[in-house]
Amino acid sequence: MNIGDKLPEILGKDQDGNEIRTADYAGRKFILYAYPKDNTSGCTAEACSLRDHREQLRSLGYDIIGVSKDSEASHKKFIEKQELNFPLIADTDTTLLQQLGAWGEKNMYGKKTMGTLRTTYLIDENGRVADIFTPKQIKTKEHAQQIIDRVSKEQQQ
Repeated sequence: MNIGDKLPEILGKDQDGNEIRTADYAGRKFILYAYPKDNTSGCTAEACSLRDHREQLRSLGYDIIGVSKDSEASHKKFIEKQELNFPLIADTDTTLLQQLGAWGEKNMYGKKTMGTLRTTYLIDENGRVADIFTPKQIKTKEHAQQIIDRVSKEQQQ
């Protein structure tokens, strides 16, 4: 996905098995963040950063949706354990991650492997990508503040 691209209509199923569609967010902006795995240190830090700043992000007009390859059951446990206040899409077959361009080759401890590339997409009211945070730009513990800073700067222009 690139800036200006439209998201697919069906995003996937959340932790409760409910289908999430782009149309559900028509007229609203949202953050769609792709992360590698529930209950790992970096992914937990990123999710908790977004959880802790949710109200500030909402005041800027953004809802939050996470997506990873984990199952609905894994997401449900992750949400309960970390008290997350937003849905997580279970993309077990990586369809959405691939469409987003957030699935690809990674280097894990010197070994090349396929996996989720930590990427965040800011989606506009029309379901189009307005901005992207690439894997090298994301600081997991500070990610919500990174989004707030970028959005605030763009809104001032």
